[in-house]
Amino acid sequence: MRGRLSLAFLWLCTLFFIGCKSSEQASEGSSVAISWKLISNFTDTPSGFKARFIFKNNGSETLGNKGWTLYFNMSPRPILASKTPSPATVEHINGDWYKLTPNESFELKPGASLEIPYEASVAIIKETDAPMGLYFVHTDGKEEKIEEVADYTVEPFTEKEQILRGPNDQIPLPTAAYQYQQNAALSLVSPEQLPVLIPSPVKVTKTAGSISLTKEWPIYYAKGLANEAAFLAQRLQVLTGTSFVTKEGTSTEQRIQLSTGSVAVNGVTSEAYQLNIAANGIQIVGSDAAGVFYGVESLLALAPVAAYQKATAPLALPQVQVEDAPRFKFRSMHFDVCRNFQTKETVKRMLDLLAFYKINHLLFYLTEDEAWRLEIKSLPELTEVGSHRQHTAGMQTAALHPAYGSGPHADAKGKYGSGYYTRQDFIDILKYAQQRHIQIIPEIGFPGHSRAAIKSMEARYERFMKEGKTKEAEEFRLIDPEDTSVYSSAQAFKDNVICVARESAYHFFETVIADVAKMYDEAGLKLTVLHVGGDEVPQGVWTKSPMVDELLKKHPEIKGPRYLQSYFFGQMLSRLKKYKLEIHGWEEVALNVDASGQYVANPDFVGKGVVPYIWNNVFDVDLGYRMANAGYPVVLCNVTNLYMDLAYNNDPKEPGLYWGGFVGPKNAWTFAPYDFAKTTYTNSLGKPLDFTGKQKLKNRQNILGLEAQLWSETVKGRDMMEYYVLPKLIGFAESAWAAERPWETIENRDQREKSMQTGWNVFANTLAQRELPRLSYWNNGYNYRIPTPGAVLENGTLQANAEYPGLQIRYTTDGSEPGPQSTLYQSPVPVQGTVKLKCFDSAGKSSRMVTVGK
Repeated sequence: MRGRLSLAFLWLCTLFFIGCKSSEQASEGSSVAISWKLISNFTDTPSGFKARFIFKNNGSETLGNKGWTLYFNMSPRPILASKTPSPATVEHINGDWYKLTPNESFELKPGASLEIPYEASVAIIKETDAPMGLYFVHTDGKEEKIEEVADYTVEPFTEKEQILRGPNDQIPLPTAAYQYQQNAALSLVSPEQLPVLIPSPVKVTKTAGSISLTKEWPIYYAKGLANEAAFLAQRLQVLTGTSFVTKEGTSTEQRIQLSTGSVAVNGVTSEAYQLNIAANGIQIVGSDAAGVFYGVESLLALAPVAAYQKATAPLALPQVQVEDAPRFKFRSMHFDVCRNFQTKETVKRMLDLLAFYKINHLLFYLTEDEAWRLEIKSLPELTEVGSHRQHTAGMQTAALHPAYGSGPHADAKGKYGSGYYTRQDFIDILKYAQQRHIQIIPEIGFPGHSRAAIKSMEARYERFMKEGKTKEAEEFRLIDPEDTSVYSSAQAFKDNVICVARESAYHFFETVIADVAKMYDEAGLKLTVLHVGGDEVPQGVWTKSPMVDELLKKHPEIKGPRYLQSYFFGQMLSRLKKYKLEIHGWEEVALNVDASGQYVANPDFVGKGVVPYIWNNVFDVDLGYRMANAGYPVVLCNVTNLYMDLAYNNDPKEPGLYWGGFVGPKNAWTFAPYDFAKTTYTNSLGKPLDFTGKQKLKNRQNILGLEAQLWSETVKGRDMMEYYVLPKLIGFAESAWAAERPWETIENRDQREKSMQTGWNVFANTLAQRELPRLSYWNNGYNYRIPTPGAVLENGTLQANAEYPGLQIRYTTDGSEPGPQSTLYQSPVPVQGTVKLKCFDSAGKSSRMVTVGK
């Protein structure tokens, strides 16, 4: 993994005049302080908002109406024409990159302040939506001077018109009183009544008593299980502080025995295992090595939380028999490291987490508009250019502009815009995952979401053209330079789609895949599954491309530019046949548009090793089931339940997106894969989803599995990533691994919800009492989220409750922030004035603070 500029990239910066030199020279902050406020989402424009900047000049010179521009990133929203005069104009450039330029009337004298109002469409309700990464570019002198805005504040969202997305938003305000109401049906469950393992095994038989595991118990393993034995020994050493001996073979002495055999659980013979902990030894028998590994993970999960906090020998383990196997063979986590970068070490922590909760795939999202994160030896520009974001002269420059607040400098500390994985990094990650029985699926996405690749290859093109090497310049070029098509992608990019009429585009793709396949070979693996993206190709693309016009003349069977995505995908399938790959992609790769403009399953790719991933259950509620019924094996990744980058709730301070709703661990836990309408009732605004006339699932066997999604537009760094994922991932693991829950098949809604609530209460208790405290200590601790308490203060009496029973609630009445030693709430108590409350778990980790009272 690298985060530093290479010499070649520095040369490219100079060559293409993208301001690297001046960026490095301008290290001082601006003397202008800026604040930003969301005024209201209740505007004359449906689903629009009003906001304003306030500039304050803390310097000694007047900021005039020429020679400067303020650049920033902001959650992409179309800017509306100003209805009233303003001293400056806000303009969208590309993606989430904006600029503010002064108008004739702009004058900011020393000590003065100036308000700049503007309006945009699509309401915003999160502090993470606000402008970020602000910097000035001054052009008065001979070269640009860049000044970052050091004094910048976002005013809190406190009013109804700032928290709701207009009058049609039916999601209740996120008050402590509302949370109290939501928690009312929950109750404390004794530890003895909690499931011994999460995800829940198929069958557990408890025996009275426990065993004391010491290093005197050697680990014997059958041939082919050295990896699993070494993994167990290493983890037991951490838990006990002592070393365990591993030996190939069998023994009748008191020992741990790992072996494979004929194991079938619930009719499943892959990844199945039997675990028996008894006084005379521990036996783990798997149907295969993966089954043994999951038996090992279950054994480790049975260790007391105290052992994770501090090594304990001997290790007390319950006497228990477990029979277990997964519900779905495909259990996956999508991990976006493009929008904001994550280090190799963080990726490994994610893999540890997935393995512990029995997730067996990682969809590694390595290419996007905003970055290319994997070194490709034959195309060094992909990382020399495509892995670095910084200020550029404009969207035409062969470089990547700032995104998500990454700022003007490519490698500034505390920013996550730049970075990539070297070949060796990637090989290390592949090996690490393989040891944990996780298959890494690389996503190399085309034809959309390709801006980083496009700009990298334009840099290559310009370099070779300056050297007079036209053939080399054209070899991997991805665009039609004469294309004047106008479009805007889902993320507001205007230049992120390759030209599918260029042979060089296919040559580029094949070259990349060949190099990726070699990395798998070097890791001792084989590339068998490739995800090709294929999503969100915008309307209007390819409509004014001379190259595309020529292609359409040669292929009259293609109805028009809108149908070129299927053509491109078919071409790629044909060209990748030699690799014998299973090709995965987002739902669009297997869709066509019918005469009415509706998406329908494309029969051309059925039975050809194509697996679509279905996220859209909001705008096209039965799409996943229609695709499965049409013969496609599908992966369900429903946005309403499995998108972990969606905010936990609509509190403005709770980070995350919300276009598809709000997602917490309960949403992931209550997902009913074979009939999600049983538990998913509303859209992102709280309005009922309409299932009238929609298809039911007929081909259950075509539900290959489930995938949780973590897109990273709002995710900055390891701690934030773990906060988003945990404990949502634990709820997802239960839905992906555990057997079908009884409530999934109950037709009567009242009865179903009663059964579901009973199950959720037990699961929520398990989170509070065991899973989260363990995560606080394991692997040097994970940054999981503790939910805020519910509370009401009525008639001088404080009542409070927790979303996960077993969490402690502590409060203060003197205005101070509650801490671990503050008064413990145990039952309704009389109080006066303002009360501040927090939830704490047994490891001492706390929630955000809530306030009730005056």
